[in-house]
Amino acid sequence: MSRVLPSVRQRLRDERGFTLIELLTAIALLGIVIGALATVLMAATRAEDDLNRRFGAQINARLALDQLRREIHCASSVTPAGASSSITIVLGNRCPSAAGGATVTWCTSGSGTRYALYRAPGSTCSTSVKKAADFLTTGQVFTFTPQSASSLATLSVTLPVNPKPGSGLPDYRLQDDIVLRNSTRA
Repeated sequence: MSRVLPSVRQRLRDERGFTLIELLTAIALLGIVIGALATVLMAATRAEDDLNRRFGAQINARLALDQLRREIHCASSVTPAGASSSITIVLGNRCPSAAGGATVTWCTSGSGTRYALYRAPGSTCSTSVKKAADFLTTGQVFTFTPQSASSLATLSVTLPVNPKPGSGLPDYRLQDDIVLRNSTRA
């Protein structure tokens, strides 16, 4: 036991420390580990931001479609017929979102692969009002079919949403065929 004790004491008294090569090697390894961790954390942060942006765009599109659906159900007329990037709705007397007989325009505005959906009071499209939905990948979102002898008037709405269209992720598509309950059969 007496042999072990002096050996430990000698090691504890040794003040040589680390060599420069050992210190540089340790710093280089620490730099590699911290760099890898920073890269992983930055990628995770970007992925979270993308998911939040995508989720927010999808929720806004759902809310816009829900509001549009409520207005179409109590509308007395929609123009124009066919595929369009804009529709004008004359609301009926019992519509809670506006006074009876009020006119509302829903329209898309944008270019390329980024469009926004707007709801403006009156019969003209205006982008100065609050956006109802953003990050639509096409502007032609409405298709109106007038009433016939066998069916009521129907508005087909397709809202393709994608905050990063070039990312390779598919569009989130909201589609609905909304019937104008107040339309009359011909």
